[in-house]
Amino acid sequence: MAIYIYLRVSTSAQDAQNQLHGIHQYCQERGIEPDSVIEDTASGSVSWSSRKIGELLSVADKGDVLLVAEVSRLARSTLQVLEILKFASERQVSVVIVKNGLAFDNSMQSKITATILGLAAEIERDFISMRTREALAKRKEAGKQLGRPRGAQAKSYKLDEKRSEIERYQKLGINQTAIAKLVGVSRPTLRAWVARNRPSTLDVSL
Repeated sequence: MAIYIYLRVSTSAQDAQNQLHGIHQYCQERGIEPDSVIEDTASGSVSWSSRKIGELLSVADKGDVLLVAEVSRLARSTLQVLEILKFASERQVSVVIVKNGLAFDNSMQSKITATILGLAAEIERDFISMRTREALAKRKEAGKQLGRPRGAQAKSYKLDEKRSEIERYQKLGINQTAIAKLVGVSRPTLRAWVARNRPSTLDVSL
């Protein structure tokens, strides 16, 4: 069994030290000897599977443990946190949130906590979906164009820059027509871009 300390850090060295200090204190109190420390400097806007935490969980073995200072260090949204916890569970890797003393493993307590987080994520999804609909309605009322004019040439680089945004909308269950309007292109343009970027996490069927 391997024990990993995971730090998601900003440009501030003090931020990393604060996380590490809390985790080391937790380990000392419990007689835990971590095997390695992984520092992730990638932006939280980058998909978690493309960050070091995704790489780590992909190679971790059954029974390994991941220690993280607080839940916000896993990801920027509840939805992404749940994706990480689900993936870790499938790999039978335990995730411990040191600040809250939460251990996500196969225990009943962790399953109950995950269920509560799932409810929070569903609420978050509903709020974002509602705000999306309201934003689209306001743009329409203001006479602003939704999407790209017909016949206009798509700029692939624009959608490349919006990959993380598109993936986030898809994970929220927003349909492709609405996504196209939100990113400023036509639905066929978005659909063609998604098809060109396969294989990926993008879903062309939405």
